[in-house]
Amino acid sequence: MPDPLVPGTAAAELVATLAARRQTVATAESLTAGLIAATIAGVPGASVVLRGGLIVYATDLKSTLGGVDPERLVADGPVSESTAAALAEGAAARCGATWGVGITGVAGPDPQDGHPPGTLYLGIAGPGGTVVTRPPVRGDRWDIRAGAARAAVSGLLTRVRGAAGM
Repeated sequence: MPDPLVPGTAAAELVATLAARRQTVATAESLTAGLIAATIAGVPGASVVLRGGLIVYATDLKSTLGGVDPERLVADGPVSESTAAALAEGAAARCGATWGVGITGVAGPDPQDGHPPGTLYLGIAGPGGTVVTRPPVRGDRWDIRAGAARAAVSGLLTRVRGAAGM
């Protein structure tokens, strides 16, 4: 039986592209709680490119595991552009990966700290720096989390392809 997380994603293409470039990835995930790493790991051969993943669901773990400055968490909050960027950079640094993915947001059903469900910050760190985007995700709790994982995989693939000339 194929891995149920992989269909409909760019995970197989991401793994092949990273492997061809001899690059690796690590994740620091809040609202997705490991779905991004699990989606990548669902592709045969992923062990060559996936260094690891940090689940930083609790705010304090974003600092202790993910490397986010505690003062940044207080100033900007756990659901913010700066937190996603720091998580991406922390994932890459702490796991020794070429690329880091950091994700934070609100899956719902209730708002968190004034942010409605579907709020998402996706950070990708790697050659050329760190970029944070806000992919649109909608639906119920599962739809938001699964959509966030798909957005992360496809966003990372786009960045990896774009960095090929570097």
